[in-house]
Amino acid sequence: MHNIIEKKILANTITLLKVEAPLVVRGARPGQFVIVRLDEYAERIPLTICDMDKSRGVITLIIQELGRSTKDLCALKVGDRIRDILGPLGNPSEIEKFGTVLMIGGGVGSAELYTVVRALKDKGNKVITILGARCKDLVILEDEFRKLADEVLITTDDGSYGMKGLVTDALKSLFERGEKIDRIICCGPIPMMKAVTLTANPKNIPTVVSLNAILLDATGMCATCRCTVAGKTVFSCVDGPEFDGYKVDFDELLHRNKRFLEEEKRALES
Repeated sequence: MHNIIEKKILANTITLLKVEAPLVVRGARPGQFVIVRLDEYAERIPLTICDMDKSRGVITLIIQELGRSTKDLCALKVGDRIRDILGPLGNPSEIEKFGTVLMIGGGVGSAELYTVVRALKDKGNKVITILGARCKDLVILEDEFRKLADEVLITTDDGSYGMKGLVTDALKSLFERGEKIDRIICCGPIPMMKAVTLTANPKNIPTVVSLNAILLDATGMCATCRCTVAGKTVFSCVDGPEFDGYKVDFDELLHRNKRFLEEEKRALES
């Protein structure tokens, strides 16, 4: 059992939980994730380790209500317990001295970038962060990123905060001002990651994307999270979650991620 020691509502449907998980945090590195199961009957939910406090044995999780299981997780209170947290899982992010690194987060995808930004800064990189959301109320972790990154740009679809437009509009503005970008790391909705990759391609900037494929066992056994990268089948859970964006078949991934929409709708209504 894992105790919840802190809860914060970040937005109407987005919740931050700090949870005791000393065995998980012991070996956790930036870019890795966990599988969470609220009780023995609950669905297995993959969640990025947004932050970690190894001295206290605590991890930070950010959850967006998308279905029945995530809604139940967001309803938990301080003092409640989560039955199972499996991890750390996946390959950690590559942390090197690249030069200028652009981190692009869409919605709750920003959660994955936080520990990576800190690690990249510790390596001496210049880090620029773009945070995108549909509206101002859904922008998360802005203050936290401003404490770490050299520059933070905000975009909202409706123009209620920051630049009106998409994260790719902010990316183009960096190109227009002559910013030399040595690496892009992107996490968010699949169409957004595809658009970022297409925008970066003419500049030949190495672009890493974090594939949020559907996960089940997270060991590579069930093959639920299979994706096509460079024409080959890979498993997001054990081969990823980060891949070269230029080699990802985003259209196939988007199609596969829609497989259980009807089942999720029925579960939410029950």
